Amino acid sequence: MLLIAVAAVRISSRSGLPSLLLYLGIGVAIGQDGIGNIAFDNAGLTQVIGYAALVVILAEGGLGTKWKEVRPALPAAAVLSTVGVAVSVGVTAAGAHYLVGLEWRQALIIGAVVSSTDAAAVFSVLRKVPLPSRVTGTLEAESGFNDAPVVILVVAFSTAGPIDHWYVLLGEIALELAIGAAVGIAVGFLGAYGLRHVALPASGLYPIAVMAIAVVAYAAGALAHGSGFLAVYLASMILGNAKLPHAPANRGFAEGLGWIAQIGMFVLLGLLVTPHELVNDFWPAVVIGLVLTMVARPLEVLVSLLPFRIPWQEQALMSWAGLRGAVPIILATIPMVAQVEGSERIFNIVFVLVVVYTLVQGPTLPWLAKALRLGASSDASDLGVESAPLERLRGHLLSVAIPEGSRMHGVEVAELRLPAGAAVTLVVREEKSFVPGPATVLRHGDELLVVATDPVRDATERRLRAVGQGGKLAGWLGTGGGSTALGPPPGTETRFHRAGRRQKNPAD
Repeated sequence: MLLIAVAAVRISSRSGLPSLLLYLGIGVAIGQDGIGNIAFDNAGLTQVIGYAALVVILAEGGLGTKWKEVRPALPAAAVLSTVGVAVSVGVTAAGAHYLVGLEWRQALIIGAVVSSTDAAAVFSVLRKVPLPSRVTGTLEAESGFNDAPVVILVVAFSTAGPIDHWYVLLGEIALELAIGAAVGIAVGFLGAYGLRHVALPASGLYPIAVMAIAVVAYAAGALAHGSGFLAVYLASMILGNAKLPHAPANRGFAEGLGWIAQIGMFVLLGLLVTPHELVNDFWPAVVIGLVLTMVARPLEVLVSLLPFRIPWQEQALMSWAGLRGAVPIILATIPMVAQVEGSERIFNIVFVLVVVYTLVQGPTLPWLAKALRLGASSDASDLGVESAPLERLRGHLLSVAIPEGSRMHGVEVAELRLPAGAAVTLVVREEKSFVPGPATVLRHGDELLVVATDPVRDATERRLRAVGQGGKLAGWLGTGGGSTALGPPPGTETRFHRAGRRQKNPAD
């Protein structure tokens, strides 16, 4: 199944379809109505495994989220994840009640379940579509934030008895979000500090430690009666933007675990559904999906983003890019476990809705972005910089890759004007290495080995990035690389680790 799922990613990348549809299809194909004839109906196990997979997926998404892009979008994403969710739940539930005929409790459960955008779907699709950073940052942060309030609402609607006091429910949501945010931020900063100052005996232990810290954030948030999902996303975002040891390996390891989590979760959800039971709920799902996609989501975006004066083109794209995926299907298992009347129908409606509208929305996102004339700016490509320590020598080796589009192309080594204590010691070009001279002209595709002493390591990296963005005139173009933003700029990969140090030698 893993090999088939990996091969399916190729089909997904060519067709523009989110991979979740293919994985769901694999699960359905091996299920009781398919060729595998595997009978599986354990909603409780599916829910537990789904929650565990979501922790890994949110951790991978947080590690890959660029703080520079998300920071300006945090207020808008926070409003979308709270006020927007309330608007979406109300409008969708009203449509399910009046147009489909569901009783109010079932309608509210469906409205809450489908109000959560899916982190895995959003991360996988948006990172392939060149969009303005404000749009991408808002949608990614929203998908990471809105799981928390939606889970609380679904559990509240699925419990026995009516909800007497709405203000109590709102207070519980606010308290859980505040606790989850506090725990996530604390665990993220403590974990980043520890990984930068504790030397592990093997580089392969760092990615494991990063993922373990992310899971600890979820566990701590849940034990503190807060939102574990919000905690793990914030902690992972802090870890991903800190200058951690072996950062590219950390993200690669998390990405691999994220793929395994997606594959296992979607295949299991495909197994849980019984295809022949979906026929009767197909059109109700389509109607509710229309209300959600064409009314609830645009109104949610309009109301939430009204104070931020975001152009209508970006609002239109955000409305269409509210992708649903595994999260709503997993949340639909909550009323099944709670034995809510009609819970099987709720699950079937949510399953059909997710499949149909993901099939429509995912492939059309690039077309809509082009039609609205929304695209990423054509800034110069940033450098890929990785760092390894020379602890006993109090120095660092920086491996610098010059990509296509970098303005370091055509710059002589002497024109880099690196700080005193840093020098380019080796250039690898077309699989051949040589020691450069001051007049050596750098080209696209070159890989440089730069040696820097400990005190000038950060200044050297800032200068290299500045030249990559501004060329040889970077110092006069206001691109001196002196940014104090948390973490490296988008598109960079920095690997940095510290082992035990000896005391500073005065000769250094």
